[in-house]
Amino acid sequence: MSQQKKQWGAIIIMIALFAMIAFVTNLCSPMAVIVKNDFGASNVLSQIGNYGNFIAYLVMGIPAGMLIAKFGYKKTALIGLFVGIIGILVQWMSGHVGKESAFLVYLIGAFISGFTMCILNCVVNPMLNLLGGGGNKGNQLIQIGGVFNSSAAVAVYIIMGALIGDAAKAHIADATPALMIALAIFIIGFIGILFTKIEEPEQAPVDTSLIKGALKYRHFVLGILAIFLYMGIEVGTPTYILQYLSSAPDAATPGLGMDAGIVGLIVAVYWLMMLIGRFVGGAIGGKISSRTMITTVSIASLVLVAFGMFAPADITVNVPGIDWAKLELIWAQVPIGIFAFLLVGLCTSVMWGGIFNMAVEGLGKYTAIASGMFMTMVFGCAVMVAIQGWLADITDYMTSYWVVLFCAGYILFYALIGSKTDHSKK
Repeated sequence: MSQQKKQWGAIIIMIALFAMIAFVTNLCSPMAVIVKNDFGASNVLSQIGNYGNFIAYLVMGIPAGMLIAKFGYKKTALIGLFVGIIGILVQWMSGHVGKESAFLVYLIGAFISGFTMCILNCVVNPMLNLLGGGGNKGNQLIQIGGVFNSSAAVAVYIIMGALIGDAAKAHIADATPALMIALAIFIIGFIGILFTKIEEPEQAPVDTSLIKGALKYRHFVLGILAIFLYMGIEVGTPTYILQYLSSAPDAATPGLGMDAGIVGLIVAVYWLMMLIGRFVGGAIGGKISSRTMITTVSIASLVLVAFGMFAPADITVNVPGIDWAKLELIWAQVPIGIFAFLLVGLCTSVMWGGIFNMAVEGLGKYTAIASGMFMTMVFGCAVMVAIQGWLADITDYMTSYWVVLFCAGYILFYALIGSKTDHSKK
């Protein structure tokens, strides 16, 4: 096998891992519908899977970098996948134990899976950049990986919507087919990586003493706060669309009571918007600065979220979806405000990369440790989704979107002011 073929094998594996990350991570929000109805949980407690998954990033972010430094990318990916297999099995077990312990077992499984997602994220991004030779080619591979990442997110919402059916009668065991798909993906990924040759770059030890030096850069500190809040936009927006549309009109927090299968197709449109946005972002990223890009999409997010919150619920639009059983295009009516929320996916698609680029500008020797710190801040999802859920519990779903509006406002501030470095000419 030629070196070129070996490299293409590694590239394909890394892109597959990118998709795998999205599939398992995005199981959490549809599972929240099941948890809410199976256990009678509040909006806050129903997101327990997201909490476990993303808090794991706080614990594992920097240790994942240490694993890469000690064992290399290939062995670290194998470790991550093995841990992921355990996490999926534990989540599956939660649907087959007594109801009094199922909630705790599910949380443990989500937490273990979160370790895997963090480890794989730390492997995939730098490896795709390395395999592409850095620069524009490396960035192009990362964007291609992002396309597959978004595609997997679309798929999981469609699959889970079909499995949940009537949300009021849904149980964790109903998600078994999706969990088995995730398990199969992990096992296939493990075998694929095991037999794929990956050229390992030399790794410098992860020096945690550099953390203090990185935190001296104001634009970096404000940048990791931006990524913390960004998670509230990316995950909070579709999560509470799902809850609002599927919750019964007479529930503690009233919703529209739509069929969960149709709702899954609707929410998948959000991730389809992210997919489109990543295509566009990859095409124009070499010509438009991160600051300009993030400024534009954060303003658009503010407008779309504000419109969605206050738009009349009785004005509706048709949203497309696909009935995969019949392979037919279907249309579902949703309030025009929900359609505005779905369009936010176009904006979040490019936020992560743009914020990261601005935050690590000029960090020099602190860049590596800064990347690990960035990964830990993904736990912001757990915090912001919980706050939004709490606000929904004490008010209503539309009011809870003030949390998303706040997050978008901060990212606009960061793009315009907070990201400026001492040597910036912009």
